[in-house]
Amino acid sequence: MANDIRESMQAFVDRGVMAGAVTLVASAEKVLGIDAVGYADLVAKDAMRPDSVFWIASTTKPMTATALMMLVDEGKVKLDDPVERFLPEFAGQMLTAEREEQRMVLIKPSRPITVRDVLSHTSGLPFMSRAERVIDARPLREAVLSYALTPLDAEPGTRYAYSNAGTNTVGRIIEVLSGVPYEHFMQARLFGPLGMKDTTFFPTAQQVQRLAKSYKPATDRAGLEETPISQFLYPLVRGDRYPCPAGGLFSTAEDVAVFGRMILCGGQLGGRRYLSESAVREMTSTQTGTLLAKDGSGYGLAWSTTCADGTRAGAPAGACGHGGAHANDLWIDPQSGLVMVFMVQQTGGFVGVEGNPVLPAFRKAAIDAFGK
Repeated sequence: MANDIRESMQAFVDRGVMAGAVTLVASAEKVLGIDAVGYADLVAKDAMRPDSVFWIASTTKPMTATALMMLVDEGKVKLDDPVERFLPEFAGQMLTAEREEQRMVLIKPSRPITVRDVLSHTSGLPFMSRAERVIDARPLREAVLSYALTPLDAEPGTRYAYSNAGTNTVGRIIEVLSGVPYEHFMQARLFGPLGMKDTTFFPTAQQVQRLAKSYKPATDRAGLEETPISQFLYPLVRGDRYPCPAGGLFSTAEDVAVFGRMILCGGQLGGRRYLSESAVREMTSTQTGTLLAKDGSGYGLAWSTTCADGTRAGAPAGACGHGGAHANDLWIDPQSGLVMVFMVQQTGGFVGVEGNPVLPAFRKAAIDAFGK
């Protein structure tokens, strides 16, 4: 039945729906299956490889949250602490009460934003600030300062609005509390110990050679055309790029799966504990209450969660994960005991189909093949 995963994904490649993909299914103990189908480069006909590198975009967010929860476990920060306790630039931040073309009325919010707010996209911060053109051009301290100077769009805790600014603020809290740059903390405390050797904000020339090209539907919707990842400065191998905690990581299917297995195992892997079980439960439990996302799912602390009836992409309640802007996805399903990683590099939808049937097809085939 494991071949059904490959066959289901190959069918989408054969139809021209996507260029290629890497899929991986793991249990708590090991990788159960990994498949590469299609092409990393359609023009050159370079085959997709199991170790192909992908921009994982917002799948970076739960990794950033995991690092923050390490500091929660150590007692250095509490989820309901105001952000301004660690980042004084947020003190006195205002709220937009009225907005017209030539006029804006600002008022003081009822309370300051908290760490929980920025992790759950309920802070009222915008998606990004006007100072940001791409996600890697400014040092983290400068990007976060621009958020502090931007009036809130909503009262803290009253509205769910997806915000890269919030997760980037979490990254800045990590480096202030730890005393080391955010990206160094991530490498020393998470990526290095877990053996995530290809997970980085700054891919090497060799990793760039393995980077799958990104595609979008052609203008006539009759095929695919290559597109750059517009969120970055180019070339990627340069000395003036900066980490983006909300979406700047590059990785491989195996690396993402290792991280997912650690979460599935309640914060430990290979005899080493990274997080307390209570931290994992808090992080992966719905925090947004009735403030649901457009697809009806709730949101944890930088993790997407299912709604009560488990309708999100056919997954059961209690599952959690996160996708990325170019359609990659990590999904952890305690009911089936599986970590499911879907790596693709495609934006603007899949050619000739409505919505995204590819991801549900992968999950169904994975559970049918390997689920409990």
